[in-house]
Amino acid sequence: MSIKSLIVPRIASKILSRQTRDKKRARFERARIEAGEDHIVEFFHDPSDPYSQLLEKVLPALTERYKINLLTHLVGPPDAGAAPEREKLAEYSKMDAMRLAKKAGVDFRIEERTPAANTTVADARREKLGHYLGGTLYYGGEWYWGLDRLHYLEERLMDMRLRHGGNGRNFIYAPPQVPSGLGRTNADLHWYLSFRSPYTAIVRDRVKSLADAYGAKLKIRFVLPMVMRGLPVPKAKKKYIPLDTAREARRHGVDFGRVLDPVGRPVELGYSLLSWAREYGREYEYVQGWLKAVWAEGIDAGSKSGIQKIVERAGLNWNEAKDILGNEDWRDEAEANRQEMMEYGIWGVPSFRVGDTTTWGQDRLWVIEHALQKLVS
Repeated sequence: MSIKSLIVPRIASKILSRQTRDKKRARFERARIEAGEDHIVEFFHDPSDPYSQLLEKVLPALTERYKINLLTHLVGPPDAGAAPEREKLAEYSKMDAMRLAKKAGVDFRIEERTPAANTTVADARREKLGHYLGGTLYYGGEWYWGLDRLHYLEERLMDMRLRHGGNGRNFIYAPPQVPSGLGRTNADLHWYLSFRSPYTAIVRDRVKSLADAYGAKLKIRFVLPMVMRGLPVPKAKKKYIPLDTAREARRHGVDFGRVLDPVGRPVELGYSLLSWAREYGREYEYVQGWLKAVWAEGIDAGSKSGIQKIVERAGLNWNEAKDILGNEDWRDEAEANRQEMMEYGIWGVPSFRVGDTTTWGQDRLWVIEHALQKLVS
């Protein structure tokens, strides 16, 4: 065991823990009270962004419900590092925002607006506080992106007894749990994933449960991580995503946080055994175990002992695995999966497809459930 594999997961676990979050919140509130400041929620609004427009639509309900002051900053679109496929993002976000609005019961239409002008000061504040997107809310050291994460802010405000007129616990929008119903189909549920994606790690059980609930065949479609394809990842994105993943993991009861970043060789070694595990009918078990080991247990998947543990946990033979470990045969399949994903208008993971219905994000499994429900006989 290397020093890195011993120390880094412990540090990550502490940073991403609920206890650390709660201590930071308490420090912020003490400082706010001492300064005599109100509860100020900052809204970073990109008028040209459909997600930002949707969030703007429900914010009057937020200010009516809670004893807060809302401060709006007009910001520009994300830079190329945060939005590497800008044209695809523009089209996808329109479709996805409308899906989300319908699911949330929000009367909403996207308006064709130009980006805000003279956003230098607001953009600088957003960057200083640690984010890169519009459609985001900031309060007391934490970020809440879009309608999907608004309930986390509401929960925080409720816990501080800032709700007008009582202690109700209903949310403006509560993301649905999946699956919500049962039925049988013969569909293929395609799961596009990356071993370096924390969001992929925390959806590992839910996507299998969804497939099982509807009798769908789960098709694992692995792709090379963005950073290993030469795409940049902004510093703010690197910080925000693990924190957001941690709270989503807590909500779904998934182990996460004791992390050892598998970028590079560990991912390649992991992919080199996927087709072999598939031949033995243990592909999902291998993927599930790999993701849990790296993202919840801090196991070094680039070490012999680490990969052996993952292989054996999946019910596979290590003596056979070690003879093929590190082959390059997987690369063509990974690239074919990536190209197919792009053809369906998706470029990030985890993404999912049933027939022609595609969606991106571990918080969009309800889209896939809707597609499966349409196929139930």
